[in-house]
Amino acid sequence: MIAETIPELKSLTPEEKLILVGEIWDELAAQPNAFPPREDHIRILRERLEHYRQHPEDTVAWEDVKARILASRRAGLLTPASNAPNS
Repeated sequence: MIAETIPELKSLTPEEKLILVGEIWDELAAQPNAFPPREDHIRILRERLEHYRQHPEDTVAWEDVKARILASRRAGLLTPASNAPNS
C-alpha cells in the first residue's frame, strides 16, 4: 500500500487527510488524458445513452432534482446528514 511508504500520513488529522485527498484529486483532474477511459465505463455509458434515447421520459433534469431536494429541506422533510460539515 502506498500509504505505508509515507508514515507521516498516519499523523495527519482527518481534516488534513481530506484536504490532501482534495489536493491529489485536483492534481489528477488537471491531467485528464493521463487515464484513458475504461471499456466497462464506455459500455455502461453507451447502455445508458441507448436507454435514454428509447425512454427519454425516464430522465429527470438535475435542476428539477435539486429543486425538489431544496424544497424538501426547506419544508423540514429532509435534513442534512448529522455528520455533514456546517456550511
